[in-house]
Amino acid sequence: MKTKITDKFQITIPKEIRKKMNLSRKDSIEWTTEEGKIIIKPVKKEFLKYRGCIQVGEGDISEDIRAARKLIAEKGK
Repeated sequence: MKTKITDKFQITIPKEIRKKMNLSRKDSIEWTTEEGKIIIKPVKKEFLKYRGCIQVGEGDISEDIRAARKLIAEKGK
């Protein structure tokens, strides 16, 4: 696949790649070079997989933070 660089050095990520890599507007990508190649990687959205796992109510947020950290630690095992 080929894309062109605009006068402002912008590019468009082809639709097939956006779908395959699950990219959306406002997502971040990381640029590196290796052996004369440009490497573009999406920045992982690890925190999104935990969305909705913990119900947060009113009161002291520190207990909610401890519960979230415990859940993340358990899922990482």
